[in-house]
Amino acid sequence: QLQASGGGLVQAGGSLRLSCAASGRTSSSYVMGWFRQAPGKEREFVAAISWNVYTRYSDSRYSDSVKGRFTISRDNAENTMYLQMNSLKPEDAALYYCAFALSPPVSTLRHRYNYWGKGTQVTVSS
Repeated sequence: QLQASGGGLVQAGGSLRLSCAASGRTSSSYVMGWFRQAPGKEREFVAAISWNVYTRYSDSRYSDSVKGRFTISRDNAENTMYLQMNSLKPEDAALYYCAFALSPPVSTLRHRYNYWGKGTQVTVSS
């Protein structure tokens, strides 16, 4: 199960931090990611991060639209992923979903993710 939280209303230029707590089945090497969907638009990739329990190797990837403003991270002990969103723009407003893939590599493709959480709404006022 994936539980996303942290959404809300923020003014343009502000910040929010989203959290996604994972429980249940995992694997020794997996990927967690964020996607978002605005009204009338397709769900799009935002960021993702991988983790290998044995090698402790981690990789991350961002969409061009958020690179430099958003930071993805994870707390392995808590099985929680975070998305720190800074310098928010009105175009960042969307329903944000967290997703989990049972194996790497980090992917921008929705079908690569096996599990999805319910979204958390981010609203950015101009």
